[in-house]
Amino acid sequence: MRNTLLSLALSSAFLAGCTSMAPNYQRPAAPVEASWPQGAAYPAATADGRQFADTAWRDYFSDPKLQQVISLALANNRDLRVAALNIEKARAQYQISRADLFPSIRASGSGTGQRTPGSLSGTGNPEISHQYSAGLGFASYEIDLFGRVQSLKDAALEQFFATEEARRSTQISLIAEVANAYLTLAADNDRLRLAQDTLKSQRESFELTRKRFDLGVASELDVRQAQTSVESARVDVARFTGQIAQDANALTLLLGTRLPAELQPSASVESVTALRDVPGGLPSDVLLSRPDIVQAEHQLKSANANIGAARAAFFPSITLTASAGTASASLGDLFKAGSGAWSFMPQISIPIFEGGRNIANLDAAKADEKIAVAQYEKSIQSAFREVSDALADRGTLDEQVSAQQALVDASAKSYTLSQARYGKGVDSYLNVLDSQRSLYSAQQGLISIRLSRQANLVTLYKVFGGGGQEEAAATAATTGTAAKAGAA
Repeated sequence: MRNTLLSLALSSAFLAGCTSMAPNYQRPAAPVEASWPQGAAYPAATADGRQFADTAWRDYFSDPKLQQVISLALANNRDLRVAALNIEKARAQYQISRADLFPSIRASGSGTGQRTPGSLSGTGNPEISHQYSAGLGFASYEIDLFGRVQSLKDAALEQFFATEEARRSTQISLIAEVANAYLTLAADNDRLRLAQDTLKSQRESFELTRKRFDLGVASELDVRQAQTSVESARVDVARFTGQIAQDANALTLLLGTRLPAELQPSASVESVTALRDVPGGLPSDVLLSRPDIVQAEHQLKSANANIGAARAAFFPSITLTASAGTASASLGDLFKAGSGAWSFMPQISIPIFEGGRNIANLDAAKADEKIAVAQYEKSIQSAFREVSDALADRGTLDEQVSAQQALVDASAKSYTLSQARYGKGVDSYLNVLDSQRSLYSAQQGLISIRLSRQANLVTLYKVFGGGGQEEAAATAATTGTAAKAGAA
């Protein structure tokens, strides 16, 4: 009999159907244009646009040294470790919520001994009694008829998926930050080399001018003007030396370890990495696969599921407590025939008056869902703006580099001519000094614009959500397992 009742209780627990009361989810329409802005600032469209969003980072950042540097960061960066641990935490929290769908079955055993004094016993003599029991059962298991527990489990599952997307977003941001820091280090190396070459050249000019002064050909003003050029170059050498040290410190923080000497950038920033260029024909709906937008959508789905849990609170809840086992006054008779014992205690709770608590909880859940919709739409709008800005830069940077290179060439020619005219006594040394400063400034500007062009490609990698190949492969097993569990 006890086995029949316990089996009946367990069957009721596992076979009870549940009706989800969460609203049917529909993805909100993207509040942006279907295509990117057009105009003189934007690059021309090409035919193979969608391939860009599916490029893995190893294919995009094809420089071997930079690939190794990024790999170091992915293995050692502490922020990325925290993001991965947050996934483990979210997975555990999801498992806790999922466990509520099943009864918690426990085995128990107990024994008690009791002495009754003679003054209280019916015989007038002291009595000692014993009671032993062993059983198997579950307590306060809720039959999820209206989907409250299922909705809470679905909300936890979506939060788990959102945490995974947060890790992907952190990884993409880390890759972009490492690439930018590496390019900045390479650019500052270029600036230091230019400052050192300029210092060497100005020292030679200073020595030549001082000899001309000793011979009475040049004035002391020419000597002092040449000296100002030398000291200015010395200042820049010291400044860029310190800046390179700070760049290395920034990379060390991002990598989680010191940058090995063999991975230090040795080439110009223009050739440090063969970054793939971006096509201009990308439709704006590629943004929907950006990790931060996918994360916002999972959070929206979680808020939608919480509405179902809030609605279910208006309906009756049924809980079951059942156990079956044996009981005996003697330990030796505990498992003999006739010692069976069982209990079955169903309980129904019907909300009648809650002081408006359930209505307030439902209103709060609906407000949270509207907030999540607004945050999802804002994330799309922000992403659209980021991509549009990056494309606007991309459409003008090549022209800026071309114009700056022409300025360097013209300044170099001007410097050469002013030196020749000064050597022949036609012009003063002030013209030479002005030409030299203009050339130096133009060369520094060219390095900065080349860095901006490379950094823009890094930015495009980031704002388009990075490459999907390696990230998708890394997360398929985790999310696939959780998705199967969520469907159970």
